[in-house]
Amino acid sequence: MDPETHSKLAGRHRHIPPALLEKARQLRQESTSAEEILWSCLRNRQLNGMKFRRQYNLGQFIVDFYCHEARLVIEVDGLVHQKTDQIQRDQQRDLWASQHGFQILRFTNEAIYGYCPQVLSTILGALPH
Repeated sequence: MDPETHSKLAGRHRHIPPALLEKARQLRQESTSAEEILWSCLRNRQLNGMKFRRQYNLGQFIVDFYCHEARLVIEVDGLVHQKTDQIQRDQQRDLWASQHGFQILRFTNEAIYGYCPQVLSTILGALPH
């Protein structure tokens, strides 16, 4: 994806509909415990000096975590993501994101609770060195 298109979808000057912006704010206030654990490891450039944002508006979607420098999306999937309709929505979102040059990593709540060092290692492997 060219830099101009990337900027329109994910950059500082992207257009965010007010309803989507409000939903992202609400999601930040209602983070799951797995999201809080992962955020405590990603915030303040703790992982490889990369800046992550949480509940970030990306195109028409809100993603759990996003690193603009790496074009990396991280999704934390709880039980709701095991429902058929949500699986289909997640697949559509992943397809859209990959078609627009974003890399997507998905982790279950259980992976974050039980294997956080391995999750962080996987994320680190997806970041530029």
